[in-house]
Amino acid sequence: MGLHKAMFAAVVGLGMGVASPAFAVDPAPHFTLRDLDKQTVTLSDYKGQVVLVDFWAYWCEPCKQELPHLQRMEKELGEQGFKLIAISTDDARTASQVKPYVKRSGYQFTVVRDSDSSVLIKYNPTKTLPFAVLIDREGNIHSKHSGFNEGDQVKLREEIVELLEPSAQPEKTE
Repeated sequence: MGLHKAMFAAVVGLGMGVASPAFAVDPAPHFTLRDLDKQTVTLSDYKGQVVLVDFWAYWCEPCKQELPHLQRMEKELGEQGFKLIAISTDDARTASQVKPYVKRSGYQFTVVRDSDSSVLIKYNPTKTLPFAVLIDREGNIHSKHSGFNEGDQVKLREEIVELLEPSAQPEKTE
């Protein structure tokens, strides 16, 4: 049994849950990128909100299938504190297609450019697309989702709703 499996078995056996060092909190890597209007977008601007960082590209069909679902989630859950940052990883060959595609599709969420994939590599060194990272209100990675198949949005939405629940928010100490 590997070390991680042994630690997990020990934690489960003792009923220690999340308090164990085997379940480390992973802060989301910081980034600052420019949106389609060349305005600066920084991940830390979203602290206190549940954020889905979704890496996609214009040429990626599963990405294009996923985006309408993400748009709907942000529209439905935005007032509760959910935000979507869609990071286009398109390089020089397809970057000029991104803004017209976003406009034509009527997407209202934040779209930023990562044309050299420097941010993608921090989150996902394999560069698989689409790739989504769900970040809690404290700026920690809650989960990662690679690829997209119809129906994946249901589980993702459940995770987002769970993080938006008041019980998921840390208690404030005075």
